Amino acid sequence: MYQTILTLMIIISVLLIIIVAMQPSKTNAANSLSGGAEQLFGKTKARGFEAFLIRVTVGLGAIFMILAVALAYISSK
Repeated sequence: MYQTILTLMIIISVLLIIIVAMQPSKTNAANSLSGGAEQLFGKTKARGFEAFLIRVTVGLGAIFMILAVALAYISSK
């Protein structure tokens, strides 16, 4: 059981790294001087492929956290 969850965690970790690397950069020279406050409080929503990447990132992150807790629980016994 431990080996299976560990293998799944490694696969999810690699997928998470790939998905995060695929996301487009939202910074440019003007925002780096203003601290990026416009992006934080902006009202633009991600659409299309960008929205899909955000959903996949959140899903993989949640699965990663669940697997991490499961591994900690199994290893403590």
